[in-house]
Amino acid sequence: MIVGLGNPGGQYDGTRHNVGFEVIRELSNRHNLLLSVRKHLSNYGVGAIAGTPVALVRPMTYMNRSGAAVGTLLREFNLSPERMVVVFDDMDLDVGRVLVKPQGGPGTHNGMRDIIEALDTENFPRVRLGIGKPVGPGADYVLGRFEPEELDLIIPAIRLAADACEWIVCEGINAAMNRANSASKASDGR
Repeated sequence: MIVGLGNPGGQYDGTRHNVGFEVIRELSNRHNLLLSVRKHLSNYGVGAIAGTPVALVRPMTYMNRSGAAVGTLLREFNLSPERMVVVFDDMDLDVGRVLVKPQGGPGTHNGMRDIIEALDTENFPRVRLGIGKPVGPGADYVLGRFEPEELDLIIPAIRLAADACEWIVCEGINAAMNRANSASKASDGR
């Protein structure tokens, strides 16, 4: 199950907080997998990536209540949290940076905090997309849109994050970390 975090509603399209939704859109387009099911507090679609069954999920609970949707769908699909990948925005990473991790805490992300609390575990893979540090209030920043010069960084990062999800599904978390984290470092000159 690949879960992209974001907020439902057209007013949030293109905001920093919705890059997880954008990764799900990219995967949906690549694999012709429509998010046509609307239940369990989510929009989702079930299909395959390279022959492996997957569900692409966008919780419709708003970011800070993502745990309810994720927990319900894990039970619906009879999956353990380790069989889930969560994709989300991260203010602690530079704009356009992608970082794959096998587990960990929520950091400053309330959606991740809610998922961890709902599942009572931090043991699930995640793909973090850097949106940069806010200059002002964090809530205003994450709900804002990218500056034109940032789009040159975030659009390829969304594609790389989608690649990372595919690598997790097809090759495992270690291979995905090696490939995605190296590619992201190389692209930003680190």
